[in-house]
Amino acid sequence: MANKPSIPKGTRDFGPQEMARRNYIFNTIRNVYELYGFQQIETPAMETLQTLMGKYGEEGDKLLFKVLNSGDCLAKVSDEELQERNALHLAAKMCEKGLRYDLTVPFARYVVMHREELQLPFKRYQVQPVWRADRPQKGRYREFYQFDGDVVGSDSLLNEVELMQIVDTVFTRFGVRVLIKINNRKILSGIAEYLGAADKIVDITVAIDKLDKIGIDAVNDELRQDGLTEEQIEKLQPIILLEGSNDEKLDTIAAVLKDSETGLKGVEECRYILSSLGVGSGFAAATSLHNEIQLDLTLARGLNYYTGAIFEVKALDVQIGSILGGGRYDNLTGIFGMPGLSGVGISFGIDRIYDVLNALDAYPKEAIQTTQLLFINFGEKETCYCLPAVAKARAAGIRTEIYPDAAKMKKQMSYANAKLIPFVALAGENEISQGKLTLKNMATGEQQLVTPDELVTNILNK
Repeated sequence: MANKPSIPKGTRDFGPQEMARRNYIFNTIRNVYELYGFQQIETPAMETLQTLMGKYGEEGDKLLFKVLNSGDCLAKVSDEELQERNALHLAAKMCEKGLRYDLTVPFARYVVMHREELQLPFKRYQVQPVWRADRPQKGRYREFYQFDGDVVGSDSLLNEVELMQIVDTVFTRFGVRVLIKINNRKILSGIAEYLGAADKIVDITVAIDKLDKIGIDAVNDELRQDGLTEEQIEKLQPIILLEGSNDEKLDTIAAVLKDSETGLKGVEECRYILSSLGVGSGFAAATSLHNEIQLDLTLARGLNYYTGAIFEVKALDVQIGSILGGGRYDNLTGIFGMPGLSGVGISFGIDRIYDVLNALDAYPKEAIQTTQLLFINFGEKETCYCLPAVAKARAAGIRTEIYPDAAKMKKQMSYANAKLIPFVALAGENEISQGKLTLKNMATGEQQLVTPDELVTNILNK
């Protein structure tokens, strides 16, 4: 007996209904990006390990899926090396390629390789799967999709403003209430300076970024383990627990960081972005958002290449982790020998957004319907009569099927019900003699005798 087939842990199959829902997500985001002048690119599933290694930190390197060299992958490996069983060393000899870990590093590589072809600023979006050798768990997969948008070659904060407008528009179209959080890595650097712990900026940001998940006491314990003194931890408390409006928070943190040039620059950048979006003092509210945007001084994001504004989005009506992240990076292409090219980007968490829309049942009916009209098959004569009407319906943009076999009527109607097809058309001797069709509305049970033209009009008007 053959073994039952399976798929690797942390991967999933998506059936027709799931793909209809996912395509609704992809198409919604794609359409909004294109409203703002973004263009689509794709990069290979595999990159060279030279491109990937060392870009995500030591932990990220461990999570890279490495691809064995074609042919004899052991050709460069000695018996002694095999006996040593040093996995990292063997991988370096046996593998030259790996599956992409995210879309950002491949994008940086793309920009450097195609710099002469690109018109700067370059606004790109990209939706493709990425792979991480992580431990699979709820909401975390080894293969998952990212949907990124980036602008490179411009220092203007208008790019941050537009990205927040894109975020707001996308989730408004989804009908999902979200909270957009914003902070700035320069503010975080200024806080580290204020504490007299500039060398511990990474430790501080990693710890306070966990505040929502583990609470203030656990954050403080982690800071102690990282070597901060009780006095430094005490000075940090009013900052990370700061409340009030965005303007009040900015005024307070500006006073705290008055001696930090870097910190004050971060404050001014945040103030400009918030004001431009109509949620701070300074600009008219013509660009105001449908969703709340909030300054959160504990927001740090995990990737250390962010240098300016950082963003995160949380769904308000579903308990789930962040569904979007991003920020400004000033030298990402420097890792490939092109320093000084500034960029800013966001990444939609497709799989979590999918879970949110499922939990809220927020899909429009038309987004998940496939076939709109099914023609019943009574036999060869009736099928020949129906085929011109089938063609007419398809030409009008109506998604149409004709049942391929002259099966029992009950079976064909069950097929229509199972696929949630809203309309069924049929033609027997009476209809054929009159040059018409019977059109049935599957939701109401209403039946009408119509011409092929009337059939098309009726469905389009519904």
